[in-house]
Amino acid sequence: MHDYTIIGGGIVGLSVAYNLLNNNPNLKVQVIEKEKEVASHQTGHNSGVIHSGIYYKPGSYKAKFAKAGSESMRAFCQEHDVDVDICGKVIVATDESELTNLENLYERGRTNGLDVELLDEKQLKEIEPHVNGIKAIRVPTAGIVSYKHVSEKLTELIRVSGGDIHLSEEVTSIVESNQSVTVRTNNKTYHSRYLINCAGLQSDRIAKMAGYHLDMKIVPFRGEYYKLKPEKRYLVNNLIYPVPNPEFPFLGVHFTRMIDGEVDAGPNAVLSFKREGYNKTDFNAKDLSEVLTYGGFWRIARKYMKTGIGEMVRSYNKDEFVKSLQRLIPEVQKEDLVKAPSGVRAQALTVEGKMVDDFHLVNGKCSLHVCNAPSPAATASLEIGKEIAKQVLVPKTS
Repeated sequence: MHDYTIIGGGIVGLSVAYNLLNNNPNLKVQVIEKEKEVASHQTGHNSGVIHSGIYYKPGSYKAKFAKAGSESMRAFCQEHDVDVDICGKVIVATDESELTNLENLYERGRTNGLDVELLDEKQLKEIEPHVNGIKAIRVPTAGIVSYKHVSEKLTELIRVSGGDIHLSEEVTSIVESNQSVTVRTNNKTYHSRYLINCAGLQSDRIAKMAGYHLDMKIVPFRGEYYKLKPEKRYLVNNLIYPVPNPEFPFLGVHFTRMIDGEVDAGPNAVLSFKREGYNKTDFNAKDLSEVLTYGGFWRIARKYMKTGIGEMVRSYNKDEFVKSLQRLIPEVQKEDLVKAPSGVRAQALTVEGKMVDDFHLVNGKCSLHVCNAPSPAATASLEIGKEIAKQVLVPKTS
């Protein structure tokens, strides 16, 4: 009998295990992951940005966790010799129509306690000489890291602290009583006093397996990237973002210098036909059927029809993708770009057709389910883990 079973070996699940053991090294904690290695899905396909918290509604979990998370992530990496670079980023207005949203974003950053700075065109060019912009926000606390490497370090620390990590174990059933939880996988049966669901793209299904019917569903959106050829990396010094459309929940195509020196360009955001579908050809009948028969999806699809069509066009037309990148850096040409790996975002949608914008936790009898952990979940993972550990730590009765 373990004290805690955590389903999901992404960075959030690992952070929960790490924080539980930090709080009480005598606890028996186990992580169950269905893949052969940790960080196989959202974490391992992440852009690697350490977000500052500028975008998020003041007072929200996102705003609170992103600011604290960027600080704790940097400290963790420095303590444990994980490569990290707090390089800063610029959010760029390319024409006057974006200035109001830029000013609003600047004020939001200040409200969220960030040390942000407004730049004129000359100041912007000093930081990013090749960018097209008339005004920008500089966010000095943004950075880059490999969340895969962070997860590997967390795995090492969990095991050193006596925690168990079970790989290639896919959950098939969950039985929860008032005192304990039994989790069965394709190979074994695991018993614990408490269950924490950090299954990301599968989190709603795990919650349902445990007997909790949610008024939301995970809908997968694939973000497709290109990367600059090595000889064109000089066009980007660090991180270059557009002013986001406040009506659309994605940040728009941007340029990201990675911790290994590569420069990613993108993403778009298109419906994935498989929850873990990183290629256009990936398809799962059950996954797609769940989306297409969900009223919430069609409600949001109608609302964002024009934007969604544009995203699909960019998915299949490289010329259109390049045009969107040229708004930020006009020198980028089609031949400068090669395909890069895609990521899939687990976005929770309500039955009313609204995107769940903040972290969403569901409490069970002997369980807690993290049913929406959108960006900046990787940035905020250590803080999320700390918060969840605080919520679920209960006196040991046996």
